[in-house]
Amino acid sequence: MSHLLRELAPITGTGWSVIDDEARDRLRPALAARRLIDFGGPHGWGYSATNLGRTREIPGDGVEALQRRVLAVVEMRAPFSLSRDELLNADRGAEDVDLAPLDAAAMRIATAENRAVFHGWEAAGITGIADASPHDAVALGEDCERWPRCAARAVETLLHAGVDGPYGLALGREAYTRVLETTEHGGYPLLDHLRRIVDGPLVWAPGVQGAVVVSQRGGDYLFEAGEDLAIGYDRHDGDAIELYLLESFTFRVATPEAAVALPA
Repeated sequence: MSHLLRELAPITGTGWSVIDDEARDRLRPALAARRLIDFGGPHGWGYSATNLGRTREIPGDGVEALQRRVLAVVEMRAPFSLSRDELLNADRGAEDVDLAPLDAAAMRIATAENRAVFHGWEAAGITGIADASPHDAVALGEDCERWPRCAARAVETLLHAGVDGPYGLALGREAYTRVLETTEHGGYPLLDHLRRIVDGPLVWAPGVQGAVVVSQRGGDYLFEAGEDLAIGYDRHDGDAIELYLLESFTFRVATPEAAVALPA
C-alpha cells in the first residue's frame, strides 16, 4: 500500500481512470513553469532535499568541520471532495461526470507551483525567477500594442548579458487574455508577433504577475520533483469522498541573469 492510500478509497478502477484522466487534462496546460525550465525527477516520496553542492563551517571538537547545505523539499496538497453518486455515474458510463471540485484543486496547485517558481516562496526557502533577476524590469503598461517592444527590450537585455536564446514567455492570466484579444494595426495577431520576437514558446501561466521572458538554453533554472503530482485518498462518508492532489519539489536559480521580468 502506498502513502496515497488509494487502495482504501471506495472508488472502482473505472472511477480512478476518470479522475486521473481529468486531472491530467486540467494540469497539463496550467503547469507553465515546467514548460520553460529544467525538470528533474520524479525522485519519489522519500526524496527530502536537493544537494546545493555547498557547505558551511560548524564547530568541531578538535577537528575542522563542514556541513553540507541542502534545499529541503516542500510538500503541497490541494484537497477536494467528489460526490459518490457522480462516481457511480462514471461506472455506468456517463460522459458528463461532475468533477468541478477536482478541476478547481488542479488550478489551485498549478497556480501555487507557478507562483513559487516565478515569484518565490520565502517560507519554503525558494527564490523566484523574477525576484532573482538582476536586470531592470520592463513594465508592460496599458497599451498592448507596445508589448512587442517590451519583449524585444527584454530579449536585447538578455543578449547583452551573454544569455543565449531561444527564449520563452510566461504570461499571467490577465496578460494572456489581453494578448489573445489584441490585433495590431494591419490585422497581425499580437500573439504571433510576440512568439516571433522570443523565438520560443508563449505559455499561459496562472500565478504569474504580468509576464517573464526566460532563456530556453537550459541549466539556468532547476525544478526537482520528489513526488510528482498525484491524487491520494483521505476519508469518505455516505455522500462524498475526500481526496487531494499532492506534489513535493524544490526549485533553485542557477543563473539569475537568464530572465527579465515584465510586470503588469
